[in-house]
Amino acid sequence: MQAIDPDYYKNLKLILEHKLDDIGVELTFSTEDHSFGRSQTIDLIENGRNIVVTEKTKEKYVSLVCQHRMTTAIQSQIKAYLEGFHELVKPELISIFTAKELELLISGMPDIDIDDLKKNTDYQGWKATDKEIGWFWSIMFSLCRSEKAAFLQFATGSSKVPLAGFAELQGMRGTQKFSIHKAGGSSGALMSAHTCFNALDLPVYKSEEEMKEKLLYAISEGGGGFLFA
Repeated sequence: MQAIDPDYYKNLKLILEHKLDDIGVELTFSTEDHSFGRSQTIDLIENGRNIVVTEKTKEKYVSLVCQHRMTTAIQSQIKAYLEGFHELVKPELISIFTAKELELLISGMPDIDIDDLKKNTDYQGWKATDKEIGWFWSIMFSLCRSEKAAFLQFATGSSKVPLAGFAELQGMRGTQKFSIHKAGGSSGALMSAHTCFNALDLPVYKSEEEMKEKLLYAISEGGGGFLFA
């Protein structure tokens, strides 16, 4: 949404970050469509125009309105695009790929500069001098090209490297460097990623070998899901 309509994105953030009464907003589970000089109310759920959005339901409202603007509202355009695309590439030829695999297929395997990533990394709860952080970067340098791409996709939501390097890595708040956060919970837990913020939650591990095992498992099994915080 941020890339499609930055102003609308800011308004949605305002709704999520403040109480509705404080910002003087009254919402229902509906949205207004203005096309060809005409306006019409579209329900986001059944009878949505008569259902008031509350503090407890505003996250659901934001999710539904984003889904509408990025899919339902442009359904005819998406259909036209897919028809043209499928004239060039038959659906059965790409149906075996996940969205992430298709991105790699189209964009190619990126050349990831780990030195540049390390130079543009922030730490929360960890220090760059901690032995665990030393283990992490040792592991990253040891990965093969496809594993590095899988890690980047796991941690940021995309395997693409910014044209200007990792100093220009984009996140939910615009330019947002990769960051490593010290995860709470039990020692040896599986690491997780917050792709909206280019953040990796790194638990405490007993050895570099254990950390590498957990990292490889995370990027192979956990790459299909995204955490939001």
